Amino acid sequence: REEGAAESPPAAGKKGAEEEDDFGYRLFPDRNKKAQSFLVRSLFTFHNKCQLMLRMTLETNPYARLLLEALKQSGCTVFNDRHFSCENCDGCVSGGFDAATSQIVLCQNNIRQQSHMNRVVTHELIHAFDHCRAHVDWFKNVKHLACSEIRAANLSGDCTLMNEIARFKFGLKGHHQTCVRDRAIRSILAVRKVSKETAEKAVDEVFDACFNDLEPFGRIPHSKADAKRAYRDFQNRDRYYANL
Repeated sequence: REEGAAESPPAAGKKGAEEEDDFGYRLFPDRNKKAQSFLVRSLFTFHNKCQLMLRMTLETNPYARLLLEALKQSGCTVFNDRHFSCENCDGCVSGGFDAATSQIVLCQNNIRQQSHMNRVVTHELIHAFDHCRAHVDWFKNVKHLACSEIRAANLSGDCTLMNEIARFKFGLKGHHQTCVRDRAIRSILAVRKVSKETAEKAVDEVFDACFNDLEPFGRIPHSKADAKRAYRDFQNRDRYYANL
């Protein structure tokens, strides 16, 4: 389900990493299993449904389409078969970005609706974009992780009014910022063995700068309509730069 641990990157290290921190891989048990053949995977309904919903997101969702184009222009073209993997995960997570393989994990046992798939893919593509454009130390620098989690919560639609109402969370002034902060902290705690105080401090120290970093959207897309406008603006911006 979406609540519990928010979508967040397993990030680094895999086997051989420091034993005291598995970098969240315990939430993604299929990461350490031998890949199944296409024929075997095709027999499982969850996997088929996950693949179909993923394709729908990549082809029609304006958040995802903008991020895919931004990644491509940053030199990190995303390929469906290579960079996405539908897997079974721990019951509290919906997806993750595996920085060790530059691969987005989609939790096929927890993502049941297209709208949920849209948010998870967008959230993880923001992590992928940050991984592409910056030297993010996912493994040792909790501030870097905090910054990307802030950006993902802020720009992916995680904290839209309708999503917050569905979580029975209501607020007025500053509620969006509160939601972004809370979800970033929860995501860090899901994948790092750090105290809540450490996670809160990391988020608070980078919050203003990372909350105001709106690339590649150029605005906070509070709705699909906002995302469509941001996508058009992104395309027009690129055409402008191409004519300079």
